[in-house]
Amino acid sequence: MATIPFSKMHGLGNDYIYFDCIRDPGLIAEPAQLAPRLSDRHTGIGGDGIVLILPDADADFRMRMFNADGSEAQMCGNAIRCVAKYVYDRGYTRQETLRIRTGRGILSLALTVAAGVLKSARVDMGEPILNGPDIPVLSARNPVRREPVTLADGRRYEFTAVSMGNPHAVIVVDAITDEQVWRDGRELEVHPLFPQRINVEFVQVLSRQAVRMRVWERGAGETQACGTGASAVGVACALNGLTDRELVVHLLGGDLQITWAANNHVFMDGPAAFAFEGTVEI
Repeated sequence: MATIPFSKMHGLGNDYIYFDCIRDPGLIAEPAQLAPRLSDRHTGIGGDGIVLILPDADADFRMRMFNADGSEAQMCGNAIRCVAKYVYDRGYTRQETLRIRTGRGILSLALTVAAGVLKSARVDMGEPILNGPDIPVLSARNPVRREPVTLADGRRYEFTAVSMGNPHAVIVVDAITDEQVWRDGRELEVHPLFPQRINVEFVQVLSRQAVRMRVWERGAGETQACGTGASAVGVACALNGLTDRELVVHLLGGDLQITWAANNHVFMDGPAAFAFEGTVEI
């Protein structure tokens, strides 16, 4: 049994438990087994999962993240901003541009700092993946746009599928309800159309420059915010002619600025914050 320090951090309420493994990459031996226990909000620390902050031979740092159910995720836009805040605020780097390795590859971040503290970060999320088999979705279309899906009791939706390193099904509705997110999001996550499960975004379009979004995340349930989800929403709404390519996404935890640039890269701007720190026996 070892006592290990942790930091609880969040990006717009999307909260994870962060472990500093920079000096000791083997600090957390079994993260997939540890994540469900620590993420439990009644008997653990509480969070949407755990994140390991690691060294990397080719990038400035590396992050590995595990959802609350123990599954490893390729990428999280809110978590990568928190990793940037951790390494900057803790003095591991003074660079205001960073390259961080994720399950999607190495991503670049531009930091906004004041008085030695990171306030926000702009993340180059890379190019969206729109080809059905590559997302993956059981559809050969490219893009997978306004695809019908039927749920168990006959309810029907149309979704647009986008991968930002992890798969998303974006569904535009007139108004977002709890029932849609908690009931239909849960069912859609494991629908046979999605061989690796799916993150589900329900979206209400407010204007050409703004949308409201709630998300049911694969392996975590509803979360306060999802950076890859907001990025997928920006792409899907522009693809369907509903918004411009630059918009504000209003989430339960706050706002993210999403830009689908002319070079086909998606950029996400948002904050990161420390919540508290402590130690845990492992």
